[in-house]
Amino acid sequence: MTLEIKKYPDPILREKSKEVGEITEEVKNLAQEMIKIVITKEGVGISAPQIGQLKKIIVVCSPKGLPEVFVNPKIVKMSKETDIGEEGCLSFPDLYLKIKRAKWVEITALDIEGKKIYQKAEDLSARIFQHEIDHLDGILFIDRIGFWKKLFIKHKLKF
Repeated sequence: MTLEIKKYPDPILREKSKEVGEITEEVKNLAQEMIKIVITKEGVGISAPQIGQLKKIIVVCSPKGLPEVFVNPKIVKMSKETDIGEEGCLSFPDLYLKIKRAKWVEITALDIEGKKIYQKAEDLSARIFQHEIDHLDGILFIDRIGFWKKLFIKHKLKF
């Protein structure tokens, strides 16, 4: 299975992903491919839609750099306190934007074996979870900036 990262403005990036009903070998293979891609591209996270798969699967690298798979992730709680930090995206090469996000989030998901997990993430990890879970709903980080900033970076976006 050789999958490539979908680049903006590929329409699949705007579609909503479907929940994974069962952790099959196909799902496990997809997760392994996602891990390989995030390591090869030196990313900190990736979502299944970014490789053309409309499944609710994300890979997030822990602060130690180890990639972890989250199936059907949901943010169940987030801080009211926010922080502005720089983000990039594998689907937007060479574009980095300052994005406002919650400082911490609590998520539920399934691990790759189908076991329910709960995790609290802060700072950069929280930012990565929010970014990748947005992808599952067809929301891109450029949607989180204002009109004037979008106008300013328009030349970097390929329409």
